[in-house]
Amino acid sequence: MSYLLLTSLVWAFSFGLIKGQLTGLDATAVATLRLLCALLVFLPFFRWSAATARTRWRLAVIGAVQFGLMYVLYLRAFALLQAYEVALFTIFTPVYVALFDAAQEKRWLARHLVAAGLALIGAGVLLWRATLSADLVAGFLLVQLSNLCFAAGQLAWKREQARLDGASPREVFALLYAGALGATAVVSLFTTDWSGFRPDWTQAGIMVYLGVVASGLGFFWWNLGAARVNSGTLAVFNNSKIPLAVAVSLLFFGETADLPRLLLSLLLMFAAIAVAENWFRRSEGPAGYSG
Repeated sequence: MSYLLLTSLVWAFSFGLIKGQLTGLDATAVATLRLLCALLVFLPFFRWSAATARTRWRLAVIGAVQFGLMYVLYLRAFALLQAYEVALFTIFTPVYVALFDAAQEKRWLARHLVAAGLALIGAGVLLWRATLSADLVAGFLLVQLSNLCFAAGQLAWKREQARLDGASPREVFALLYAGALGATAVVSLFTTDWSGFRPDWTQAGIMVYLGVVASGLGFFWWNLGAARVNSGTLAVFNNSKIPLAVAVSLLFFGETADLPRLLLSLLLMFAAIAVAENWFRRSEGPAGYSG
């Protein structure tokens, strides 16, 4: 769980950086360069013999979906939506995680669905406001497709890691970034005017930071954490970055926030984790099944 919390804190800084500094740049180019940085971080740790040929292909496909397609859709949405709207529309990811997991496992754990629902409400309480714009529907659909890619990829990695037969995740994680980079590079061939892509030094520095830290280390930490918790807790943490992002803006950037709504959101997130981890049942007797 600590990996998920650490990553959520790192990602809490990203919304403002993307909207404030990068929205004027081609979204697919930004995604491609971020994933190139992430690949370079993990390439020195890659060990070809750590996985079979079939596993290498599966990992590359997982990365192409979870990171590559997700980024193409997610970053393009910033051109249509405000930053808080992008954050708001990501709150459905926990529901997708819970539903995908239930469908794959062919069992429906009520507490995982309840936890996902609490996480959705917890984020919605903080972010929801009445807003209409001409691009709202298109932006909403882009974010939902992005959410579906990220949710499916998390669960696919969680199952794939169990098949690595003793190999360290860091020895194969470059394959996910290679698949993701390949996906965004192919899309960029049709959508990006590379000759006109000229970020300034500040934008270049932000892309390197986001690529190395938020994407490279962040996705690695996130997938490590995803493999160590039950799917209900994983669903909840998909929304934890939202109240954390508001708290970061309040504490570090001097922005204002609705404190009662922030506290209620954090309380609902904590309650969702408690439900997912079955803490209430544990307090009544012997430890029960938690995952």
